[in-house]
Amino acid sequence: MTQPESENLSVTLFKNNKQALETSGLVPYLPSSAEQISSNIHDRRWYRELRRPQWIWQGVEPVELELLLARIANSDKHRTRDEWLDTVSGYHSGNWAYEWIHAGMDHQKRAADLKGDEAAEELFKASLYFSIAGYPHIKGDNLATQAQVLANQAYEMAAKESSHRVEKILVPYQGRKITCYLHLPSTEKPLPVVIVSGGMDSLQTDMWRLYRDFLAPNNIAMLTLDMPSIGHSSHWPLTEDSSCLHQAVLNHLPNIPWVDRFHAAVMGFRFGGNAALRLSFLEPSRLKACVALGAPIHSILSDSASLKKMPKMYLDVLASRLVKQVVDINSLTSQMQAWSLKNQGFLSGGRKTPVSILSIGLQGDPVSPKSDNKLASLFSQYGKGIELKSKTLHSGYEEALNQMIEWIKEEMKQ
Repeated sequence: MTQPESENLSVTLFKNNKQALETSGLVPYLPSSAEQISSNIHDRRWYRELRRPQWIWQGVEPVELELLLARIANSDKHRTRDEWLDTVSGYHSGNWAYEWIHAGMDHQKRAADLKGDEAAEELFKASLYFSIAGYPHIKGDNLATQAQVLANQAYEMAAKESSHRVEKILVPYQGRKITCYLHLPSTEKPLPVVIVSGGMDSLQTDMWRLYRDFLAPNNIAMLTLDMPSIGHSSHWPLTEDSSCLHQAVLNHLPNIPWVDRFHAAVMGFRFGGNAALRLSFLEPSRLKACVALGAPIHSILSDSASLKKMPKMYLDVLASRLVKQVVDINSLTSQMQAWSLKNQGFLSGGRKTPVSILSIGLQGDPVSPKSDNKLASLFSQYGKGIELKSKTLHSGYEEALNQMIEWIKEEMKQ
């Protein structure tokens, strides 16, 4: 697609959204539940969880990030909630989606003057910015849905420019197709492959740097997919069978000529880690290794009181993924107990999986405490649970990824 065509698509997508519904108010709660959530706000200045270290690690430019957040914070436009800086309503300056999309468009324009991998890197970066524009991807958020269109488009444009081969793989499942992206550093012979997913508020197109800097140098292919209820997988609601799509993709590997199905691993971040761990127990003969970073495994899922204290954005995401029409917070938090891998019976009793599990948490993370990661490792014949005590979250991500890749490389040799 040429640059003018791309800009025209952006104009078409967003022209009717001057008064678009603002993200923080999209999920309706019962009055009693809304009151409960309001009491948890305290001194929070943003509705969204700002993931500066993660976004910078993924490829957002640090100075640009701070300038962008400053434009949102300093906006004098109407906000849905005065106490939250990122609740400017309507698609114009100061609105979260508007600012991120315009920054993404700048990178897309730069790509038009470049060729090959240089152009691809700008387009991959544009895709990441468009994805963050839709963050946290609440159902019914029109701006987020349209930002996803731009993210996918930019990613596929980048793939055409890149020296790496990127194939769109469509996996049949329940009368539909699961859309995956297969990333290949070479095609001379079938490669070991890692199936990768992020959390419930991120897209599979956010994973480019993981592939480029960690997997590709080790000649390992990466196959990404979205979690149920988000992105390309939005047709399927999230259920306690969190790994259903991953299982279908794993079963489809023999049909993909570029990968070695006998050397497959699974990697997940946040809720993607829950799915990865679950798959390790369901398909022990098909996986060499499993790595999970910051995964909700048992503690937070089975502790309704702690869940209720989580920031509203997280509760909104949970409700959205479960396709709740009106949310009763007591019912919602109780329902999440069914997602605990211990409650499901995988991390209890005497049965261990032969899949080598590495489960990593960062110190002080309430979603993925040390006890959860140790529990996951106990039920693997060759498991390891780690809590990283990094001084900064950014260095924590870097250290965690290095350990995860080394783990996979070692297990793939078996």
